[in-house]
Amino acid sequence: MNFKDLNIIPPIMKAVEQAGYTKATDIQYQTIPHILNGNDVIGCAQTGTGKTASFAIPVLQLLNQNQAEKKGIRTLILTPTRELAIQISENFETYGTFLQLKHLAIFGGVPQGKQVAALNKGADILIATPGRLLDLIAQGCIKLSQIEILVLDEADRMLDMGFVNDVKKILTKVPAKRQTLFFSATMPQEIRKFAQSILNKPKEINVTPVSSTAQTVKQSVYFVEKAEKLNLLINILDDQTINRSLIFARTKHGADKLAKKLIKSGIHAAAIHGNKSQNARQKALEDFKSSKIRVLIATDIAARGIDIDELPHVINYELPNVPETYVHRIGRTGRAGYEGVAISFCDTDEKKDLKNIQKLIGFTMPVASQNI
Repeated sequence: MNFKDLNIIPPIMKAVEQAGYTKATDIQYQTIPHILNGNDVIGCAQTGTGKTASFAIPVLQLLNQNQAEKKGIRTLILTPTRELAIQISENFETYGTFLQLKHLAIFGGVPQGKQVAALNKGADILIATPGRLLDLIAQGCIKLSQIEILVLDEADRMLDMGFVNDVKKILTKVPAKRQTLFFSATMPQEIRKFAQSILNKPKEINVTPVSSTAQTVKQSVYFVEKAEKLNLLINILDDQTINRSLIFARTKHGADKLAKKLIKSGIHAAAIHGNKSQNARQKALEDFKSSKIRVLIATDIAARGIDIDELPHVINYELPNVPETYVHRIGRTGRAGYEGVAISFCDTDEKKDLKNIQKLIGFTMPVASQNI
């Protein structure tokens, strides 16, 4: 379906077209009409399917309808990581470019001064990580009494990261009468139960089977022992036609160690994880997006905010021990209609993890040969 068929107002439609989009994804064309009708929504779609635009576009339109009458923060978007908050803010910048609505992202890991100064200038839409939001509420810098729309984005990751109590505290600060939108890439039973407890007669949108992987991603696995992984990785990265590769490590220490080894072997690489400063993380991400570095090594939490349409290559240097995490990882490639490649390394100790992943996704990965 085309965006033109979704009753989107001209200024947003102009911004959508300027961004180069004409066709809505499944989650977008199924979700946008329900949100515009004022319904609560549970949206479940694999990562990389355009979930952010599916709430950003209708939120902008709803707020624009009675903009002159309302003051203060009218929409709150909760998200688990700094990177994701920045990505969502960029989406609102893109789609709201011809509107007078103001948006602001706040998150921890940086001094709060600039964020407080921006809050004092006013914002219609606040994008926030739970910890920093609660800090600023406690300091009297933020009031949520005018909230009309509450969005929980990447809800599964937010609750996985232990934010459930913070989210419950925030729910007590927003009006009971509101529109609530709940988006998640996976929908385990405990997440669904939580969603049902905070939504009012929600419309549920499932555009793909829970925890399925995109058809645009070509998946394969190498059986390789731990000591041989580095050599195999360097061998793969020697292919200069691969302009960007996102590599997943399980730990922050492991990500740093691997980055140093790749740099030593002559491959431009950087690591991104929670112990890095916000500036260092943003610089690594920008260098990766602009192809100044070919390889970005990430931990799972840091990678949730990486949104690059043309990312051809994801490598699981170490398999995750939570099967759903695999879906999130490889969802970084094969986005926006582009094709992608996802390669996994599996050593003897990881064979159980591989079995669990393949059971979850309902797909047995082809085994790749090391003779490359």
